[in-house]
Amino acid sequence: MKFENVLVEVNGFGRFQIRMILLLVIPRVTLPFHFLLNNFITVIPSHHCDISSLDDGERFRNLSLEDKLVVGVPSQSDGSPSLCQMFAEPQFHLLHNSTNTTDLPTIPCQNGWVYDNSTFKSTLATEWDLVCDKKSVNRATATIFFMGVMVGAAAFGYHSDRSFFLLLMNSTLFFSFNVLFPTGIEWVDIKHRTAVGVLLSLDWSLSTVLLPGVAYLVKDWRHLTATVTSPLLLAIICWRWLPESARWLISNGKVNSAHFHLTECAKYNRREEFMADLKPEVLSKVIIVEDENRKYSYVDLVKTPRMRQLALKTGIVWFGVACIYYGISLNVSGFGVNIYLTQFIYGVTEVPAKVFIVFFLNKIGRRLTQAGTLFLTGLCLFCNMFIPQSQWIGRTFLGASGKMFAEAAFTTVFLYTTELYPTVMRQNGLGYSSFMARIGVSVSPLVIILEDVWSYLPSIIFCLVAVAATLSASFLPETLNVRLPETIEDVEQTR
Repeated sequence: MKFENVLVEVNGFGRFQIRMILLLVIPRVTLPFHFLLNNFITVIPSHHCDISSLDDGERFRNLSLEDKLVVGVPSQSDGSPSLCQMFAEPQFHLLHNSTNTTDLPTIPCQNGWVYDNSTFKSTLATEWDLVCDKKSVNRATATIFFMGVMVGAAAFGYHSDRSFFLLLMNSTLFFSFNVLFPTGIEWVDIKHRTAVGVLLSLDWSLSTVLLPGVAYLVKDWRHLTATVTSPLLLAIICWRWLPESARWLISNGKVNSAHFHLTECAKYNRREEFMADLKPEVLSKVIIVEDENRKYSYVDLVKTPRMRQLALKTGIVWFGVACIYYGISLNVSGFGVNIYLTQFIYGVTEVPAKVFIVFFLNKIGRRLTQAGTLFLTGLCLFCNMFIPQSQWIGRTFLGASGKMFAEAAFTTVFLYTTELYPTVMRQNGLGYSSFMARIGVSVSPLVIILEDVWSYLPSIIFCLVAVAATLSASFLPETLNVRLPETIEDVEQTR
């Protein structure tokens, strides 16, 4: 008897599973708030040099703000004031003629900058003047954040099956997504696995739609950070009602604990008769484990041939999916639309992506869906390079399409990876995969900075990453309607 047979008997998709899914939504709903928060707290609004130092003897007293900028700040090619340069001396003659300002002596801003606070009251950039030559520092704040997520994914992916960490997984942001997802999948039968996998990711999309609204109402970066963090308090309250994975408990010899949770599941789903006849002694034979006293670690990912191949391929796919997804998500400017609307459009496009992905996952399988969505994401990025900045409608359409396919790829890789790794290594596999994803995420803000070197360079890099991830996904085994592997031996025997 396999674990799936036990799930069918206690109802693999009943009130117990629905309650668990609702409890999992609460901690996961805060994740996009934090992961995409950088788009709003690091915004660089319109700015120009503070030219008060040029006003020697109050010579600017009778000048309007527009005239002061003409006298003190050189113009850019589009006629707007320079962001990082000012005249060495006031150029009053510019008020009377249109002399070419390129020949006039300029210097870097000497007394800081004046920012347009009409949209944002306070951001990291405006508070610490992270503009011009410090612009890269502002962008690097996202990399620093995701490096923390990367460490958390590796550390807590390994420990997430320990009972103490069951408490922490709902109250700690950095690792909850790669712990909560398999917890939900392992309690669902094969028939409903795809639908539940997509449903568990819908909360992410809904949160990305809500985020621009919250950011629009809370325009100070400190207050915004506190606002999006506050829902985590609910997660701390909900942790006690979340069950541990009975599948993992059995495979690790903790049969009595598994029997307790399965009995609770049967009670909620009104299937008590089956569990009354199923004793712990019988349950212990449901899964035959290589060595139930053995402790598994990340080293086991590379000890056997097929596990090594699986780790290599999933690592490349996760790196690619995350790098591309956040490369698009963290670049919400430059489309001719304000960032609130762009973020909202990005969020809205994710919802139909998840709806349609259910059909493709069940119709053509996981492998083709994974490879196809990655390829289409790269294609959108490639085509976008040839559309001028002035045609913001076309650029926004392709950007939103790329975001939709990237989200579909992300939804697929969560479900796909959960089905690829065996029960005894599932959390370690997800922890490793998430670690690779966080490397990709940490790199993406730095790739975006390269647009200052060559405007096409970030898109070219993201396209190459998409190609590599597509090829890797093409060589992964299909898992559609296949029972979840329980042991490493199950993976090694897979053809």
